[in-house]
Amino acid sequence: MLLGRKPTGTLVLDALKPGRRLFLIGTGTGLAPWLSIVREPEAYERFDRIVVSHTVRQVADLAYRDFLTSGIHDDPLIGAEARDRLVYYPTVTREAFERPGRVTERVESGAFFADLGLPPGFDPSEDRVMLCGSMAMIRQVAALLDRAGLKEGSNAEPGDYVLERAFVD
Repeated sequence: MLLGRKPTGTLVLDALKPGRRLFLIGTGTGLAPWLSIVREPEAYERFDRIVVSHTVRQVADLAYRDFLTSGIHDDPLIGAEARDRLVYYPTVTREAFERPGRVTERVESGAFFADLGLPPGFDPSEDRVMLCGSMAMIRQVAALLDRAGLKEGSNAEPGDYVLERAFVD
């Protein structure tokens, strides 16, 4: 990355309105964009709490679990903020795990919010969401966000949530 250049694409902080909580919801390799965002000082300037949700099939697929739960705390730029405000929320669909199932099921049942100590449902006045991963997850969560009153944003018109359009038809 060249100095002075900002990230581009659909999954950028500039495409979101201000809020208190940022939910980064991904499946499989959809975790990749979150690795950049959680290292970005601006994310901690703009949000009080950042939740990284990663759904995979097998526990072994949680490749960045150690980094997101402790390794990031050693980062000289954002380590202290990450320690205080970053929450890692993995779920596993095909084997036993402390949080089993798809993130969509956990959001719909309210378990996602209960696990995080939050009232049930997304709050349009406080919550901002980024989605990346399987088309099915993106469609399901986007529909849940729409029903909750959150509006999709873009670089041209910031909103309450953004999604990766590379794989959505």
